[in-house]
Amino acid sequence: MLYDFRPVRVLVVDDEELVRTALRRILDAADGVAVAGACDGPEALAAARALRPDLVLLDVDMPGAPGLDVLPALRALPEAPAVAMLTALDTADHVAAALRLGASGFLLKTMEPRLFGDAVRLLAAGGVFCTPPGSARSLAAAVTRPLPVPEPPPAGGRLDGLTAREQEVLTLIAAGLSNTDIATHLGVGVTTVKTHIGALKRKLGADSRVGLAAAAHRAGPR
Repeated sequence: MLYDFRPVRVLVVDDEELVRTALRRILDAADGVAVAGACDGPEALAAARALRPDLVLLDVDMPGAPGLDVLPALRALPEAPAVAMLTALDTADHVAAALRLGASGFLLKTMEPRLFGDAVRLLAAGGVFCTPPGSARSLAAAVTRPLPVPEPPPAGGRLDGLTAREQEVLTLIAAGLSNTDIATHLGVGVTTVKTHIGALKRKLGADSRVGLAAAAHRAGPR
């Protein structure tokens, strides 16, 4: 069996109980997937901290806690899960914004149930999965944009306490690379990259990737 390791743990966040129940049923029936929990938007951050899911399926339109407002907070967690946005509308209006905020996917609630398991496994493994019309254009714009060429690792001040590998990771973050791109560049796993990012946040007192990038730019080049 292909997925015979620890199942992908998913947190479903949607303001409609009927949707949460339906998605739980669909995902629990998929190979290699387990629903860790389900909640409304205002409960999402606390649930993610407590359950530590691999992936959050996050509704775009939720009263009081819009998905695009919740997304940055989820991605700023110390062990940030992958996040895929959910929508019932056949539109790509929010795709570009969600990708800029760190989402790895954008899924239609109306897509075939059998596709959810494939999407979840792909997203949890660091892939991208988008279904709304127009999403291909947004993804094409992202992947065809040239990756910045990293400058030499910054040094000076508080950055002197970083290991050589942490300085490499920090430089690549400052250059705008994603965790997956950093892992590919360094020849390591995404989990290893996340571990280095956690260490960087602790050492530099940063609470997000933006804070880390700012610290690198303040230090300046060697």
